[in-house]
Amino acid sequence: MTRPDLMAMAEQERFALLSLARSLTENQWDSPSLCAFWRVRDVATHVVSYDELSTLGTVGTFLRGGLRPGRVNDVALHRYRDLSTEGLVDLLARTQRPHGLPTGFRGGIALTDGTIHHQDIRRALDLPRTIPGNQLAAVLDFSLTAPTLPSKDNRRGLRLVATDLDWSTGEGPEVVGPAEALLMAVAGRPHALADLGGEGLPTLRRRVGRSA
Repeated sequence: MTRPDLMAMAEQERFALLSLARSLTENQWDSPSLCAFWRVRDVATHVVSYDELSTLGTVGTFLRGGLRPGRVNDVALHRYRDLSTEGLVDLLARTQRPHGLPTGFRGGIALTDGTIHHQDIRRALDLPRTIPGNQLAAVLDFSLTAPTLPSKDNRRGLRLVATDLDWSTGEGPEVVGPAEALLMAVAGRPHALADLGGEGLPTLRRRVGRSA
């Protein structure tokens, strides 16, 4: 079986985010996202906030963040705290091809982080989109093993079944729904739980409530 080209998908995802960015109003930029304490502009910046760091800069960022993912992300984001909206759009435009840390796992980090955070913006602004099925399947697969996401623990002992893709995983009580909602829910976004069903949903809801 041919492995999916995660880097190509990551580039396509970044182009989709850039297209959205160019359409947003100032009020939308400053609106809350699905990420606690982060506005839409913070999430968009975070997606590319590691790209311009050298290897030494990346190590320094992790050390300043105490090796705690949330704090490390805040340190990386802080570099762009004074960036204007125009400057942010320009940043997204010049980082269309991932560099540095996001290129890890053949681009899996950039693809998964970018897809989930793009949805953190779109869901918060009620701007739905259709994500290509092959991309969703690849991101779902990667997210279930990503060490910085709660997906692996949230879906433990459950069977996830996508209703719009030929995709399923796990054993146990089923959680059923659109692939995008499955991705966002197991990644810790309570907003997506309303789109899901199945006898395993109460278990997932409890877990996501703890990890959110």
